[in-house]
Amino acid sequence: MIIVKKYSSEYSFFYDITGEAMKVHSKFKPGLLESAYEAALKYLLELKDYKVERQVMVPIYWDDVQLDQTYRIDLLVNDNIIIELKVTNGTGSVQRNQIFNYLNITHIPFGMILNFGLPSLYYEWYHRDIETGIIRRIKKF
Repeated sequence: MIIVKKYSSEYSFFYDITGEAMKVHSKFKPGLLESAYEAALKYLLELKDYKVERQVMVPIYWDDVQLDQTYRIDLLVNDNIIIELKVTNGTGSVQRNQIFNYLNITHIPFGMILNFGLPSLYYEWYHRDIETGIIRRIKKF
């Protein structure tokens, strides 16, 4: 029981963000552009005093040289949670590889995939160990 409480409190922000995403999915349903879900989720999270940035540019480096290429993180929450939004009919290795790469190149410890394109909100939660760089899935639904 103590382990369950520790797990729940350690990752409470995942539950909180997912709850807000479920509100967005319930209101808008599948069928909108990703940017609509992104704007709505940002708004709801800011109402709960989260710091949220949209479309954060991430530079790519080769050793110490910044390349002429950047990627965009859909939402960055509190500077330590990457949220990658999708509106597809499924979530697979392509979407997972994307969030893994973002976690690895930014060294941000937490990531989420939220897929609004299905009848029920689909989500996955990830934690990247700061010391080892190992990414493990915390939960999926």
